[in-house]
Amino acid sequence: MPRRPENLHERYHAHVYFDESTEDQARALCVDAWRECHVGLGRFHRRPVGPHPRWSCQLTFDADEFDRLIPWLDGHRGGLDVLVHPLTDDALEEHTSLAGWLGNEIPLSVDVFKPESEDS
Repeated sequence: MPRRPENLHERYHAHVYFDESTEDQARALCVDAWRECHVGLGRFHRRPVGPHPRWSCQLTFDADEFDRLIPWLDGHRGGLDVLVHPLTDDALEEHTSLAGWLGNEIPLSVDVFKPESEDS
């Protein structure tokens, strides 16, 4: 079972994952979250970006908004999978051991956070 998001940090991102068949649903969810919960609304990426292996939209919020947003997202996501992670100084840890999920946990492309070897 995926780890649930916990409010233990100051700032967060939520990444709502979608594909061509769920794009309209994801757009509506993210815009409604922006309107209802007053969170930051990022771009809608129709391709994998960074560690995210699916299309996604990012919501930005802080600890004060967490306790309202996360239950709201969980109740309105309609089967969409959502990664929630804190913002720290360690992006790899944010997306692995500190990450929480609403829905299914999706394997991320965390190699983007690993430093290139000095030999390359």
